Order: sequence, then structure tokens, then C-alpha cells
Amino acid sequence: MTSSTTGYPTHLQQMVDRYLAEINFTAGDRWHPDAPAGVDGLVEAMRYSLLAGGKRVRPVLCLATAEALDLEPTTLLPAAAALELIHTYSLIHDDLPAMDDDDLRRGRPTCHKAFGEDTAILAGDALFAEAIRLVCDLQPGSAQVRMAIVSELARASGVTGMVGGQFLDLRDHGSTSPGALEQVHLLKTGRLIAASIRCAVIAAAPNTPVEAALDTFGREIGLLFQIVDDILDVSGDEDTLGKPTGSDERQGKVTYVSVFGLEQAGRLATECHARALELLAAVPGPTGDLAAVTELIYARRS
Repeated sequence: MTSSTTGYPTHLQQMVDRYLAEINFTAGDRWHPDAPAGVDGLVEAMRYSLLAGGKRVRPVLCLATAEALDLEPTTLLPAAAALELIHTYSLIHDDLPAMDDDDLRRGRPTCHKAFGEDTAILAGDALFAEAIRLVCDLQPGSAQVRMAIVSELARASGVTGMVGGQFLDLRDHGSTSPGALEQVHLLKTGRLIAASIRCAVIAAAPNTPVEAALDTFGREIGLLFQIVDDILDVSGDEDTLGKPTGSDERQGKVTYVSVFGLEQAGRLATECHARALELLAAVPGPTGDLAAVTELIYARRS
């Protein structure tokens, strides 16, 4: 096991960026060989949000886990890209007036501000559908592996994952207890991050102790990501974040900062970070890139 922290794995990030840029959203098939006419505006909106930049944390985690399990990262690119498509769809929908009502994302107008609410909703819907298509059509491996990855992505996105967590967040479920707050964040943010690890685990099928360690690692860094997100909304720099700070407080959202205070939230993040790094000791392959992503999540400013 190699766990010494390296710099952020930009080689994996660049691999993901190239793959995302080359996705053909209007590719035909043997039943419908011709690209549909008139959908250019929809594809433009999808690409506007998908190619807006960022560290690509979720797909990079997937590829870094593949490395740690002695898989060639390129074999997981369709699944990794699918994770980013799903994440992007969630951001588009979260920014809508009915949700967080945000005008900026990564320093430029949100999708609904640039293209209209109707197109933004459809762009999000299409990105989720295209994510499933990528895995079904392009992910190497057996049909059983592809089906298991699709199932993992669906569960991480749906009622038992991201969408369920967003619903609970909108209903202030996290205000009932610290445990309820953790549940909201584990579903809303943590579940898709954990799925980034799971997709590679499904493909590699490691032994049970390694699988258990990586599953718990995914849970810890998913929670860490959200705690840091809550802290940044209070103490972050708007120019660095690319969006206004203080939106959680303005909307009356229950967060780790509102429940525990800024100082205690910072301690909780530190504890999550330490537990995540300790778990990598159980993984026999090279885990330096996984450790580097963990450091980025812990120390990020945007």
C-alpha cells in the first residue's frame, strides 16, 4: 500500500475532461441512426454546464480507486463520466428558483439564467439519461458489471440518495437532531461521492476487507465534503467560490455550522479527514491519488 499524499491527480482530471468534451449526445443507433433535428439548443445547455470546469472530484475518485485496485483507469472512464453527468444534472436542478434559486455557478450565470428554466430542467433530465447510456453502451466489462454500476448510480441518485437527501433538506429534516442532519448530508452529497468509489469496487471485485474499507472511506469523504461546503458558505471567499456566500443562512437551511457552530464544524471535518486517511491503510494498491483527493476535499476553498 502506497498512501503518501501526492499533488492532486491532474492526470486523471485531464483524462476526464478530454472524455467529457468528446461525448456525442446525439449519436444514433441502429434503430435511429440519424441525429434528431432541432436539439442543438438543448445540447448547448448541457455542454455549458458540463464543461464549466471544476476539479471533477467524483470521476477522479472513481479512477483513483481503480488505480488502487490495480485496474487501468481508462477502463472506468464511461462510469466516471456518468458520475460527472449526474453531478452536473443535480447542480442545474439545485440552482433552479424552486430549489436554491442561485444566479451564479462557478463564476458565471447558472444554466437557467443562461438558457431559461424550461431548457435547464430538460438539460438536467437529459444528462441523467445520457449517464445511463454511457454505462450501458460503453463501459467495458460483463453485462453483470454494467448492470451493477447502473444500479449503483440509480440508487445513489434517487430516493435513497441525492434526490431523497435534497427532499429532506428542503423539509428541514436535519433540524430534528444531529443524526438527522448527518443523514441528510450523507444522502444529498455523500451518496454520489461514495458511489464514485463503489463503481470501481464493482469493476474490480476486491476481497471483503478491502471492499469494506473503501465503502467506509467513501462515506467519510462524502460527509467531509458537505461539512466543508457548509463551512465555506459562511467563511469562504465569493470570488474563489464563484457564487455568493451566506446563501444557507439566508434560506434558513440547517447546516453543520448552524447546528454545531463554525469551530466545532471545523473539528468534525478534521475528524472525518483523519478517519478517511486511516482507512486507506487497508487497501493494498497505490492509494496516493485517493489520499490527494481527500486532502483537496478537506482543504478546498471553492
